[in-house]
Amino acid sequence: MFPLIGQPALKDLLGPQTSDAAISQWFGVIIATFLVGAASGGVLFGWLGDKMGRVRAMGLSIFTYAIFTGLCGFAHHAEQITALRFIASLGMGGEWSLGVALVNEVWSAKSRAVTAGLIGAAANVGYLIVGFLSMALLGFITSAQHGLSAIGLSQATVHYLTDHSAWRLLMISGALPALLNFLILLFVPESEKWKAEHARGATAHWARLDLLGVLYGSVAALVIIWAWSPMGADKVNIYGAIAITVVGLGVALIGYLHPVRKYMHRAEAAGTLQSGRGAVLIKLMLFGAVLSSVALLGTWGSTQWAPKWVADQLAPHTKNAKEWTQIWLSIGACVGTMIAAIAAGRYGRRITYAVLCATSIAGTLLLYLANDTYGPFFLFCIFLAGTVTASFYGFFPLYLPELLPTAVRATGQGFAYNFGRIIAAVGGLQTANLMKLFGGSFPKAASCMAGIYIIGIVIVWFGPETKGQPLPE
Repeated sequence: MFPLIGQPALKDLLGPQTSDAAISQWFGVIIATFLVGAASGGVLFGWLGDKMGRVRAMGLSIFTYAIFTGLCGFAHHAEQITALRFIASLGMGGEWSLGVALVNEVWSAKSRAVTAGLIGAAANVGYLIVGFLSMALLGFITSAQHGLSAIGLSQATVHYLTDHSAWRLLMISGALPALLNFLILLFVPESEKWKAEHARGATAHWARLDLLGVLYGSVAALVIIWAWSPMGADKVNIYGAIAITVVGLGVALIGYLHPVRKYMHRAEAAGTLQSGRGAVLIKLMLFGAVLSSVALLGTWGSTQWAPKWVADQLAPHTKNAKEWTQIWLSIGACVGTMIAAIAAGRYGRRITYAVLCATSIAGTLLLYLANDTYGPFFLFCIFLAGTVTASFYGFFPLYLPELLPTAVRATGQGFAYNFGRIIAAVGGLQTANLMKLFGGSFPKAASCMAGIYIIGIVIVWFGPETKGQPLPE
């Protein structure tokens, strides 16, 4: 939701006198904090899923994500919405890692590619719904005000919920997915593969004390965000921020890996994991984290800023411009995730990832360098950019589960996918700095960020090709 409601929300919270540059900086900080929370939640809830089962942990993650998203609608300061979105994102990170593990373990091997594409497409259907919901609220704010008054709310409360493009009402609506928990706990079956691991004692090697590593990693990542934020700008110069970033990333990496490393040490000692296998799995997790970092940094440092670019610079006075931008971005993403997963299933994982990186560079440059007005050609370009840059989110649900065995799949792929969010958070903060470097030009800054995909084209060939292989046990 935040790419759509971030602008009016921050103007409301920071005051109308706040400069556009300050709003852009806060926008980047809030997105970065959200990504850090998702990284922490991927490991935390992945740990819960590997220890207590996929379904119960997934229900808890969705509840956390939904409730704290809804509470954002009652924030009074930018710091409050930052903190609430951090907690909400813990659930989002866990939801992805648990859902992907569960689906891959329940569905047959022959349909894994299509299923992975559907997972990625379904996530972007959510973005699509938010775009239409935002337009509906903007189009029916007056009707909503009458409706809220009719149920007995005071005029002050009604305006509190519906002023500033109704951003509070839209955030409160984010609590609705909490109702899914009843259906999940009643009807979603637990993974038989996890049950088998539990029966042989493999899940007993997870220890609660190991989660302190996730806490240390989260704190280190948040300190990095603070160093680049408006709060830290007056206290740390750019060289200090760079030093904090380097050290912080190292601490975060060690902290997030700590629960898995300790688990593998115990499992090897107990004989439930082959001796030396743990080191191999750690390398695979780090490899997956690099692949995810490339895709996530490209998305969150570039294309996810497009609705704000449209609202601020390209079409600030055009009704529903940012909503249509997100809608066409999401439609392209739904298409791209399906194409990527099916292509990876047919042609192989490594060549598909390399092609996705190359087309993402082309799609991003076309969007930002070939458009200076809002219109049909812009919407066509945003559709193409969404198709190629979001295609990775159909690829990862297929490839990452194939790298890791059942006993550590949720935690391991939670780390591999979500640690990429830490890199994306740090890199995404540089978008605002790049804009300053280019005299406020967002298209030039976003085009520079697209260069990250070059790393992906090279690095993917150092990983295993898993086409045609069963999930490892």
